[in-house]
Amino acid sequence: MTAIELHQRRRFLQQGSALAVSATLSSQLSLGEETSKGTPTADGFIRGKDKRLIVHNAKVGEIETPLTLLREKGLTPKELLFVRNNQVLPETLTTEGAEVGDWQFELAGLLDKPRTVRAADLAKLPQEEVELVLQCSGNGRANFAKTVKAEGVQWKHGAMGNVAFKGVRLKTLLDHLGVNIEPEAKFIAAEGKDSPAKSGDADFEHSIRLADALDRSILALNMNGEAIPKVHGGPLRLITPGYYATMNVKWLSRLRFEAQESTNHHHVGRYRTPLKPIAPGSKFTSTLENSEPNWNMRIKSAIFAPLEGEKVSAKKVEVRGVAWNDGTAKIEAVEISTDGGSSWRQVELQRPKSPYAWHPWRLAVELPKGSQTILARAVDALGRSQPLDGSIAWNPAGYAWNGVDSVTVVVDSA
Repeated sequence: MTAIELHQRRRFLQQGSALAVSATLSSQLSLGEETSKGTPTADGFIRGKDKRLIVHNAKVGEIETPLTLLREKGLTPKELLFVRNNQVLPETLTTEGAEVGDWQFELAGLLDKPRTVRAADLAKLPQEEVELVLQCSGNGRANFAKTVKAEGVQWKHGAMGNVAFKGVRLKTLLDHLGVNIEPEAKFIAAEGKDSPAKSGDADFEHSIRLADALDRSILALNMNGEAIPKVHGGPLRLITPGYYATMNVKWLSRLRFEAQESTNHHHVGRYRTPLKPIAPGSKFTSTLENSEPNWNMRIKSAIFAPLEGEKVSAKKVEVRGVAWNDGTAKIEAVEISTDGGSSWRQVELQRPKSPYAWHPWRLAVELPKGSQTILARAVDALGRSQPLDGSIAWNPAGYAWNGVDSVTVVVDSA
């Protein structure tokens, strides 16, 4: 088959996939209940999801976990885990585990020769399980509205979860196959089997650094001890611990070893933040030269209790939450302030086995009667922390918010 024939065939398959996606969405949206605004509940849009999840977009799948549910479990179960899809693979709007079957993926680009690998064969190689924070790049976007509202879904805290993925390290597979990577290769571009919903739109893909991929990436077949749910990228997902979720490409079909970052629209025109601060409300067109991709997650913390607006009767209040970063440096401390950031107290910090996972923390504080604001920030061994004014990192797409977390409560006690 010629290159032209291959291109025509792919376009035909993408158009067919787009029609299938439309049909799938139509059938799924007829299930479950509806909110007061007529939006289907999460379980109606994605089979197996808890209906209490917040549905932001019922077209491709943008579903957030309320903090009241997110804080219940150390590992976020599949029925509570957020969903963010850019494209939808037909028949994947379900938490049902995906069967590996005859799934295959390609290794291509700057290699001694291309390979096609059966996903089922990955189970025969040494497995590695990594607990990690899976977080959408837009998590916390709503906070940018304190200055100027950023574009996109106004995620609060719940576009994240703490999960465990299991699979084969990419380097283990390459070594097993005897793959020789050309010295010019510096990046890996990952593609999924999903296709654009509209014919002519750019297909979704991302590049990651080859060095990071060889050091951290796994070809995951399992999540939280079972087959990866279809909606979360099963049967095969590229997982790079410490990277934002968008880079953890679902329904993996091809890895291209390349000398340069992908110029794909989704990798260059989206999912990037400015290299230099820009004024809130400014226009910004990202390029490979003036911005950085949403690779390593910025250090962050979240207050799980008390919640915003909660009334507390005790003078002494236990504040608890979690902290995380990209896993490349130890989280040294989490600090709490009850005086607007003038002074800080260190919390009791738990250290998980995995540097990429949530770090739970807690601290009892005494609060005077009335409305009181609690701030939380994390600090790691590289000196990275959370700014008091997170809007200094404002960007039109609202990516990578990591300002201090805050809650305001009402204290009833005398």
